[in-house]
Amino acid sequence: MKFKTPLHEGIFQKRYKRFFADIKLGEEIVVAHTANTGTMKTCLAEGWKAMMSFHDSPTRKLKYSFEMIHNGKTWIGINTSLTNGLAIEAIKNGVIPELQGYSDLKPEAKIGQSRIDILLSNSETDQCYVEVKNVTLIDDENYALFPDSVTERGQKHLNELLELKRKGIRTVMLFVVQREDCHSFKVEQNIDPVYCKLLKEVMSEGVEVLVYQCKLSPEEIIVHKKLTIV
Repeated sequence: MKFKTPLHEGIFQKRYKRFFADIKLGEEIVVAHTANTGTMKTCLAEGWKAMMSFHDSPTRKLKYSFEMIHNGKTWIGINTSLTNGLAIEAIKNGVIPELQGYSDLKPEAKIGQSRIDILLSNSETDQCYVEVKNVTLIDDENYALFPDSVTERGQKHLNELLELKRKGIRTVMLFVVQREDCHSFKVEQNIDPVYCKLLKEVMSEGVEVLVYQCKLSPEEIIVHKKLTIV
């Protein structure tokens, strides 16, 4: 996924009220919108290089969007509004072989009163529902981890995938890792033990789990390779 316009480089100062980040751009401090609702633990430190996109729309209060940050080793993609698009692009480009062989791809597929991120299908009896999650947390041993905060919404999505699986429909939980300084993936057990337990349960009943890592630069982010699950 290429950025539509060149990004602006600044220096990260602080994040506050969840959706706001102060970033030094030249001699000025600008406030950038932060789409990531997680804790962003291991993603933020004062003085790190930050990249922002600029949107000159009269309907926007904040003209800048916080896109990525560099920890001295890797760019970290923190704009979670891009994650589904990255997954869809990777599927269409054949990067994720496990999700090939379907003629139709529908984003935001409705199931009951809820929605699943992606529906792949050949017919009404040959379907695959894919839920997508963004991953930016790592530990001291360079494992990518999820979640970075308690996620009742994530628990709900797992239960929805399991319900579909029990009806005989293929379901996949796809984790997209937006940093390159990690070698494999595991579920963070201490932050949300309920989610960890539930993920193991749905896997045991046949919900598939895939983890793919991105390659990042200020010009583009692409899903790059598969990571092993520990």
